[in-house]
Amino acid sequence: MAENKDKAAAAAGATTSTTATIDEGSMPKNPNMELAQLLFTAQETKSAEARDKLLAHIKQDNMAPFYKYVCETLKEPVDAALLKQMEEANKAELERLEAKISASLAESELREGWLAKSEWLTRIGDKKAAEESFRVTYEKTVSLGQRMDLIFYLIRIGLFFGDADLVIRNLSKAEDLLKEGGDWDRRNRLKVYRGVHCLSVRNFKDAAALFLETVSTFTSTELMEYKDFVALTVLASVVALPRPELKKKVVEGPEIHEVLHDMPVIKEYLMSLYNCRYAQFFQSLAIVEGQMKASRLLMPHSRYYVREMRILAYTQLLESYRSVTLASMAQSFGVSVEFVDRDISRFVAAGRLNCKVDKVADLVETNRPDKKNAQYQSVIKQGDLLLNRIQKLSQFINV
Repeated sequence: MAENKDKAAAAAGATTSTTATIDEGSMPKNPNMELAQLLFTAQETKSAEARDKLLAHIKQDNMAPFYKYVCETLKEPVDAALLKQMEEANKAELERLEAKISASLAESELREGWLAKSEWLTRIGDKKAAEESFRVTYEKTVSLGQRMDLIFYLIRIGLFFGDADLVIRNLSKAEDLLKEGGDWDRRNRLKVYRGVHCLSVRNFKDAAALFLETVSTFTSTELMEYKDFVALTVLASVVALPRPELKKKVVEGPEIHEVLHDMPVIKEYLMSLYNCRYAQFFQSLAIVEGQMKASRLLMPHSRYYVREMRILAYTQLLESYRSVTLASMAQSFGVSVEFVDRDISRFVAAGRLNCKVDKVADLVETNRPDKKNAQYQSVIKQGDLLLNRIQKLSQFINV
């Protein structure tokens, strides 16, 4: 029991420290996104190393509610003795926090007490209780900036547990609060949060735009490290931006260029596509696909992303030719003729590539859409509709 009191006292110190940092404008890593990634890795790959690291974090912070969630997710039996020990420590800490709230006289002290409780509930992974506690804390908070920080907490809880509804609702609240005001740091932080959500729902275009706006002012280390942020920015930009914009904002972007030196795979992936080294690009794409499958944020979109990047690479090469042999394309991409034939035929049938495959001559012939002719046909069609409406209107007028 004495050991539990010591742990509770240590947790109390950590809670006080965290409360201080949120009011100073910085964001603590709470909940710790690394734990969500470890859980994903343990679930997908059955990695014993990831499971052991996860369990070590759980024991360190007495995360009894999260421990039950982990066991349920991994379909593993609960260690009853360990759970009881952590629950006793949690009970002691909860009693201490609630006693502090009860003893508070001033409104500011009362808010601090509820904030400390909310942060602690978040740290131990009690999602439902944390949401309710943050709601009470929000009601007792007057400052716009502090209210925004509470909303950021709830968004992170949603991202941590994969609760899309919680994320969307609080992103909307944050947008409404920003209309009332808000400092530069929180505006930029919200862009990063929105960008992460956009990635999670496969909206690469908006994610790229939001990330590029904040790449030089990134401070959201509670979500990810800057190196990981730049990698996500590159991955989203490559698939979403047109080539001239990609060159200006990514290839020649000083902030991105500086970090790419420490990420050879991402650098080669970007530069091989931009410099039309398609064989190297396909090799890099295979490595990037593996990295995406290992990420809880990107894994659901890995197949879609790889397919879109293959289409983009094929389109980029074909734009330079009226026709090209399958053998030449296969050599350019470092794959077999059969693979290129099968891959391009599938994309042509789906209407994703403006070309046709001549199996007799083993050629790929481009048939670029004529924009002027398409505009002309559109004007004729709209003109016919307008004339029909005028004729109908004239009949009513004559009557």
